[in-house]
Amino acid sequence: MEKKKRQEEDAKDEKIIQPKGFFGGKCILDPEELEAAVSHCKGLGMKVVLTMGSWDMVHIGHARYFMEAKKHGDILVVGVDNDEKIRTRKGPDRPIVPQNERLEMVAHLRYVDLVVLKAHDAPKWQMIKMVQPDVLIATQETYSKKQLEELRKICGKVVVLEPQATTSTSAKIRRLQISTAKKLEEKLTPRILEAIEKSLSEIKEEKKKKDPTKK
Repeated sequence: MEKKKRQEEDAKDEKIIQPKGFFGGKCILDPEELEAAVSHCKGLGMKVVLTMGSWDMVHIGHARYFMEAKKHGDILVVGVDNDEKIRTRKGPDRPIVPQNERLEMVAHLRYVDLVVLKAHDAPKWQMIKMVQPDVLIATQETYSKKQLEELRKICGKVVVLEPQATTSTSAKIRRLQISTAKKLEEKLTPRILEAIEKSLSEIKEEKKKKDPTKK
């Protein structure tokens, strides 16, 4: 049953609209195909850059991040966390955008050459070890100093980029939540007060009927 479910999910993934790019399309679903593609690029003397993340609600900061990452090599490979991986790390309300849409959105960005979905149960640093990039691009929040030292033994170089925008996906979500809460408050508060007043009035009238001597 579980195998059938995975096959159905894979079939859905294959329907992702892929912009034309290297190897006929940017999205690679098979790890072996990724390994072959990267090996081919390296064989041609191309410098491979790898970066990974959630890329939920793609915004200008992500686009600038990819632009800066691409400056460090010839081929930019982007790992995209699957939905379950994000839910485990960021909570049940995330991601906002499902994995297939996130894959497609990232693939449409001009600086990205290959896009790969990362499974939640993949071994630690599996994609990094598989790609063995010439340059790994990370943020300060992604890895500890000790982890960065370990990664430098696997990768040719590790570059830590600063945030490329004054906002983040989490910040955008919080602003949306606050805005929605305020709008609900403005609309619902008068109605709630009106309902309370009506209920109190009805209770008062009911008491009068039971005891006409009370005002």
